Amino acid sequence: MRIIRSAPAAAAPAAALAASLTLAIVAASASVPASVSASASVPAPAFVPAVSVSTVAETADVLKPSAHPVKLRTAPRKLSVTYTYQGQEHTLNDFLSRTKTNGFVVLDGKDVVAERYTDASRATRFQSWSMAKSFTSTAIGIALSEGRIRSIDDKVDRYLPELAGSGYAGVSIRDLLRMSSGIDWDELTDVPRLQAAANRGYSIRRIAARQVRGWEPGSRFEYTSMNSFVLARLVTKVTGMPYHEYVERKIWRPAGMESTATVGKDSRGDSLGYCCYYATDRDFARFGLLYLRGGKVNGRQVVPASWVKASTKPSSAVNPRYGLHWWLGDGGDFMAAGFGGQYIYVSPEYGVVIVKSVTAAGRPDQDEALTAFRAVAAEVARTR
Repeated sequence: MRIIRSAPAAAAPAAALAASLTLAIVAASASVPASVSASASVPAPAFVPAVSVSTVAETADVLKPSAHPVKLRTAPRKLSVTYTYQGQEHTLNDFLSRTKTNGFVVLDGKDVVAERYTDASRATRFQSWSMAKSFTSTAIGIALSEGRIRSIDDKVDRYLPELAGSGYAGVSIRDLLRMSSGIDWDELTDVPRLQAAANRGYSIRRIAARQVRGWEPGSRFEYTSMNSFVLARLVTKVTGMPYHEYVERKIWRPAGMESTATVGKDSRGDSLGYCCYYATDRDFARFGLLYLRGGKVNGRQVVPASWVKASTKPSSAVNPRYGLHWWLGDGGDFMAAGFGGQYIYVSPEYGVVIVKSVTAAGRPDQDEALTAFRAVAAEVARTR
């Protein structure tokens, strides 16, 4: 099966990415993995089928939690949050309601100062969607620090010879990380085809090897989920262990995650890398806390500080709002973002982590979310 486009598309904004994964929901026909306990879905907006976002990954691998989880202290605080977006004033409650939010957690350090769930609970494992890309970036950074990857400026087919005859030949790992691979890809239409192919038993590895070049790598930004799959495949190849196992050993357990999670894969066993982590909001918040603290957990360096810094700053002039699989704000803040309103937001300025999750497809809200999160972070800092 060959997933390509006859003409390259423009850089995909948040709304286009959301639309692409709306189509992916329609295309996905597999049931929810038995190991995933999804909460009840809330009604979706009229333009989105009322299908839970937990229906994408056909099969999944398990991530075991840490024997010594990072302890988060429940310390609720009254937060009075208002913000102005597109000339209108909004409250935090209004934002969470309009965007069909089911899980919301705010950390001030290790203190959970706000936490709310609607048709969900603290035990709900939410679908990450593209927040998974930031985990994949982290795995690349750790593999780099271990010498398993010589340089992210190396060509990806140096490590994955299966790509030597494809459009990925001669493309640097860096260009995959900053979404500038040059692959002839339209996220709006190709992601649904890719997900449907995975759910019908096609090998995504083989589909990756059939991609073609559409434009000069590094010359522009083009959000391409296939890049993230290739990076996950790279992790597997250079470490000699499945992607999910490496994530468990190097990220999930060392970062002090409290609960079991699952990671989606295709029917041939290759982790998707671009989506489909199923985890609790508190564990997603622990991942944000890991980055807030420069890659450290309880004084131990889990992710190289140099990688945390490099991946959360502009990766190229063609899109200064994107790092290495992280979306960037204007003031040093950054976030992992997923379809429908999934976010892990980190504010180094205020020392705050925010997680927002949904169980049904919501409206695109990335720009407004950033504005709202900044207001929340400022209020948390004000009320310390």
